[in-house]
Amino acid sequence: VKVNSKSGAGLKQINGVVQEACKEKIERDRRRGILNRPVRAMVVGIPNVGKSTFINSFAGKACTKTGNRPGVTKGNQWIRLNKSLELLDTPGILWPKFEDQQVGIKLALIGSVNDEILNKDELAMELIRFLTKEYPKVLSERYGIETEDSLEALMQVARARACLAKGGELDLVKASNLLIDDFRSGKLGRMTLELPVQ
Repeated sequence: VKVNSKSGAGLKQINGVVQEACKEKIERDRRRGILNRPVRAMVVGIPNVGKSTFINSFAGKACTKTGNRPGVTKGNQWIRLNKSLELLDTPGILWPKFEDQQVGIKLALIGSVNDEILNKDELAMELIRFLTKEYPKVLSERYGIETEDSLEALMQVARARACLAKGGELDLVKASNLLIDDFRSGKLGRMTLELPVQ
């Protein structure tokens, strides 16, 4: 079911789909005399993609803690939505090793990897290289950047947004955080990090 957890679009269809998917189990329970046992479903995905936001939106109230970073959900938590459905909110999971470095970079850009273990300057320059190639007008429209050199572009972001350290020097860490936050929050526009293979 295609849903938007922020707007609530598509959420009403989920209960019917869950009941249909579990029809055989519900019938088996009924034949055994077990009536009205709720379906228990698990919400699984990579970190920071909105699992808890989905549950809260679906429940119509704040049942789980949410945050714009990975690792907010610490452990498994059952949420009873109604008499017929219970959902298990789970911490996000990632595979232990990325075969392709680009996979790790994309996951870091969308916030699925803990920011505290990342070099934000390098990540911001990776984002600049990607945007320059795939969305060439975005950086000039948002920050007035007119270069394809990623370090110079990051310096221009710092100047455009007055990211300055003591002594008036450019604060590239602050500029990197700002650029990545703008990307994650959608302020740079609607875009995708992966395009269909031609």
